Amino acid sequence: MTQFVTTVCLALLAADPHPMAAPGVTSLTNSDVEYSVQKEPTFLLERAGVKAVIVTNEAVDTKQLPGHRAGYNGVASLTHKKRAENLFVPTIAGLNFEHIHDGTMAVSKEKFEPRKWPMELRRINRFTVELYQSPTPNWKLESCGRYEILRDGAIKYTFECIPRADLFHNKTIGLFWASYIHAPESRWIHFRGRRRGSIDPSRWIMGVTPSHGVDSTHPPSTWQHKLDIDPKFPLTLVNHPSKFEYTSPWYYGVSHGMAYVQMFRKRDQIWLAQSPTGGGVTNPAWDFQWFIPDYKVGEAYGFKMRAAYLPYESRDQIIKATKLHRDALER
Repeated sequence: MTQFVTTVCLALLAADPHPMAAPGVTSLTNSDVEYSVQKEPTFLLERAGVKAVIVTNEAVDTKQLPGHRAGYNGVASLTHKKRAENLFVPTIAGLNFEHIHDGTMAVSKEKFEPRKWPMELRRINRFTVELYQSPTPNWKLESCGRYEILRDGAIKYTFECIPRADLFHNKTIGLFWASYIHAPESRWIHFRGRRRGSIDPSRWIMGVTPSHGVDSTHPPSTWQHKLDIDPKFPLTLVNHPSKFEYTSPWYYGVSHGMAYVQMFRKRDQIWLAQSPTGGGVTNPAWDFQWFIPDYKVGEAYGFKMRAAYLPYESRDQIIKATKLHRDALER
């Protein structure tokens, strides 16, 4: 009887999914997903007065996307009926899959592997596309990012990946996304948080970073894993945490009367990140990064987030306008 109970308990423990297991949404993990591979490297998602041009990491020079530089993927252009100009630096992108790393100097072989290895643009329907990337040369990470524009114009982004080789030091995968904002009046971001490691009450914090790679990232208050990052690690936005941690998994910035709001799920343990000059002297980067601890080769991991672009009136208005999205992420 004891042996039977022990066996059952071990089986139940083995069945527990990884806390960052993939949701099984994209064509990488769900064989039921039907798609068509697009010949062109761009696709326009349009709804509720919002236009988002999704791009692979190829160079593009069209009327819709003039002068887009090679090496940047994701949302190349994000516009709104209230503001026709691109939120992002016109030649670059937002929600751009930027880095794969393990916190060691091994990243120096290619710091921007997701930007360099070819991507395949997959059309799911008129409101949804995916950027698929086969296992990369250095890290052997296979991935798929799904961009879906919702009824109100918000973008629902789902990322899933599968490590195909045991190459990451300390069994932790590090990934990074960047959004390069075009000349906003203020380069700072806003989030609810407190002093890192404290039990202070949560309050609104304006994330200010004096220069690139200084006070550059804000962890979740619930983070419990130890990160082993080389002191000489060259991706300085990754390993220079500020004195703050966030208590609510979302943040926003304001540019030319419009708010750009990035919202995450608590369970995904996303780290907020920022640079005052990531996209150029007047162009900050409003970023985030994700760590997958205790990964296993061949298993799928993933997260969900949403990005909203809407006219800014006040903080209270942004809180109310995004509540449905934030609630939906936690369901």
